[in-house]
Formats: sequence, structure tokens, C-alpha cells
Amino acid sequence: MKQRTYIDRMVKLGMLTALSIILVYAIHFPIFPSAAFLEYDMADVPILIGTFLYGPWWGLALTAVVSVLQWLLVSPQSLWVGAVMHFLATGSYVVAAGLIYQHNKTRTAALFGMALGAVLQTLMMIPMNLIFTVHFFGVPREAVVALLPTAIIPFNAIKTVLNSILTFLLYKRVAKLFERNLVKPKMLPDEKNA
Repeated sequence: MKQRTYIDRMVKLGMLTALSIILVYAIHFPIFPSAAFLEYDMADVPILIGTFLYGPWWGLALTAVVSVLQWLLVSPQSLWVGAVMHFLATGSYVVAAGLIYQHNKTRTAALFGMALGAVLQTLMMIPMNLIFTVHFFGVPREAVVALLPTAIIPFNAIKTVLNSILTFLLYKRVAKLFERNLVKPKMLPDEKNA
């Protein structure tokens, strides 16, 4: 029974991972014309849903897998840097929101957790852009500093708020769907003859 539950969870986490990658391919667009390289996507929504379903550490594992797959399948030009930035930014959101929701599974706790996670992710992108965008992508530090208040901070704030709203609207529906066991038990030979 334990093994079947574990396999069922892995199947559902695999589905959320696949959905996250599909969403990156299907829906992505710039928010600010001055920084068209910053594209909104909904890839974090399945990760957040997985976090609320299974806890912050499963959510962090989901973030790691999605970060690597996005690097390899969606944006190989960003090299490992994009995967690390996504893991750290989304990971900070996931752990904060997941820990709060895990201790008090109410709508208020979910909203508070997502609000805190959104702030952490937005703040996390400041040093990461100053470090990775400057040192690994070769963008002058002055250019990154100039983009922080006009594009980078507003973009990440908008992205996290939109993804929080979508997660809030979709979570209960997905949770109901995931209540069903996807892995059916095999019948034992004695049960077949009964």
C-alpha cells in the first residue's frame, strides 16, 4: 500500500512537471517593451499547486526538476545559469508558501504564504541579476542597476502576483482531481478466481 501511494504521488508530480514545461512553451510573453527578454510564463503555477498538495520539500524537488528540464528543453541558451536562477527564485517562494500552508491549511494561510513567497522571490531576483546577469551574461552592472526599478522588480512582482492568483483559483479543482488514485492495484491470483 505504501509503495502504491508513493508511486501514485510520483505519477502526479510527473504530471505537474510536464504541465509546467508545456506552459512555458505555450504561454510566454513580455510585459515591458523596454525589457522584452523578461517574459511572463505560468510555469510556477503547477509547482505551487504541487507544493500545496504535498508540502514544501516536494515543491522544492519539483522546482529542481522543472528548472533542469526548462534549461535543457526550453532555454538551453541560458546555460546552467537560468536553471540556478529559477531554482533559487521559485524555491524561495515555494518553501515560504509551503511551510506556512503546511502548518495551517486555510485560505488565509495560503494567501499569506503566497504573498510572502512572492515578496521573497521578487527580492531574490535583485542580487541574482546583479550577480548572474552581470558576471555570466556580460551585461554591464550599470545597465542591470538601471533596469532594477524600471523592469526587473516590477516584472517579478507582477509575475508572482499573477501566478499566485492563478494558483489560488485552480488549487482546489486540481486537489479534487488528484484525490483519485492514478495507480490501480494489481489483483492477486486468488482475487481473480473469487
